[in-house]
Formats: sequence, structure tokens, C-alpha cells
Amino acid sequence: MKRFEKVYSQGAVNVTEIWVDTETGVNYLFHEDGYAGGLTPLLDKDGKPVVTREA
Repeated sequence: MKRFEKVYSQGAVNVTEIWVDTETGVNYLFHEDGYAGGLTPLLDKDGKPVVTREA
């Protein structure tokens, strides 16, 4: 099984994706614009990481 799974993707040149760590459930936001990009934990309204629980 892969460690990270892409669960959302939008755009072609300006790409926004959400990735889930399959071991911890933590969601990450990835954004790419041209040759620049960044990855950060996706946070909820309280500043805590968004965690996806297995069904």
C-alpha cells in the first residue's frame, strides 16, 4: 500500500491537491504554480491538522 493517497485535484497549470497520509490520516494541501510549489498540513478552524479516519 502507498504511504500517501491523492484524494483531490484541481487545475492544470495552477494545481491544488489534497493528499492523505495512509498511516496517520493527516491531510496535506499541495499547491503548484509554474515552477514553484509547496506542501503543508491542512488545518481545521482551530489550527489542528485535519485527520481522515478509515471507514
